Amino acid sequence: MPAPRTTVRRGIAAVAALPLLALAATACGYGSDAKDDDAKKTNVSAGGKKLSADTVKIGYFPNLTHATALVGIQEGTIQKELGGTKVQSTTFNAGPTEIEALNAGSIDIGFIGPSPAINAYVKSQGKGLRIVAGAASGGVKLVVNPKKIKTLDDLKGKRIATPQRGNTQDVAFLNWVSEKGWKVDPESGKGDVSLVRSDNKTTPDAYRSGSLDGAWVPEPTASKLVSQGAKVLLDEATLWPDNKFVITHLIVSQKFLKEHPDVVEAVVRGSVKTNKWISANPEDAKASANKALETLTGKPLPQEVLDPAWESIEITDDPLASTLQTQAGYAVKAGLLEDPDLKGIYDLGPLNKVLKAEGRPEASDAGLGVK
Repeated sequence: MPAPRTTVRRGIAAVAALPLLALAATACGYGSDAKDDDAKKTNVSAGGKKLSADTVKIGYFPNLTHATALVGIQEGTIQKELGGTKVQSTTFNAGPTEIEALNAGSIDIGFIGPSPAINAYVKSQGKGLRIVAGAASGGVKLVVNPKKIKTLDDLKGKRIATPQRGNTQDVAFLNWVSEKGWKVDPESGKGDVSLVRSDNKTTPDAYRSGSLDGAWVPEPTASKLVSQGAKVLLDEATLWPDNKFVITHLIVSQKFLKEHPDVVEAVVRGSVKTNKWISANPEDAKASANKALETLTGKPLPQEVLDPAWESIEITDDPLASTLQTQAGYAVKAGLLEDPDLKGIYDLGPLNKVLKAEGRPEASDAGLGVK
């Protein structure tokens, strides 16, 4: 039975979506060190006992879908669970770069979307990473120019953006197009709909200039477009059972998991406690996440973008494993991925140990767990 989830739509909590701003790379070329303006973020807990590692390197995006990381590091919740083991955080703009850092040992644990995790697991022949917890669900929308597109059928012949070839939204849009009976070449983007791969940070400008008619994008890009006059035509959540699908989860390198299981468990516990705090304090959590974004990107999200974006995503400890398998199937169907063997991609032992200690039901790995 899956672990409970919380959502602001029900007055509890929420999050939302991909890159906001390109960040300068560090010398190692893998990301940007989070700023230490708040001592809670990286300082070791006073008097805390060090675990089996001196430091744990955590990667995440400066985006609302990564609210667990934003808030958990901002408020010191994750660090508190680690005691004398120090958190070193690094931010990324794209999943492939974060996976590169994980493979190189530049980070140990990361918050990331489903498609990069699937691709990395397949590429490493099941030896690179494990998914150890959920983080967020939903928050992806089809937004369009209402002067040009009034119904879903009007998309035919129009220019619609997704963030990146083969990314989670790109795969979902290609699957939706296919189910409409339309054809789009997954490589060139040409077909019954003109598919334009456009980075989330540039999509609002492209839409404003008229070079795009709409976009299938995550939050807060969707809400940014709406603030420019676009209309939401479809919420991807409505296409999924119970309106739930994984958008962000927590991964760890298998090497680090094997060598430091106590540290991984502590990070998972910090993640679960962060999500619980977000649930109980949605407005404070929203402010905390936006403060973290201001620190990381140089400016906070304006309220007219932040509020609807925050409201549209559920935070979740449950990794929603069955939806990961479905998303992999969409990529295969689109010709972007060979039929993958995902058995062993999950190790929910640490998560379920934490949930059991809280008297909560276990999360399911949908038969894709490590043996």
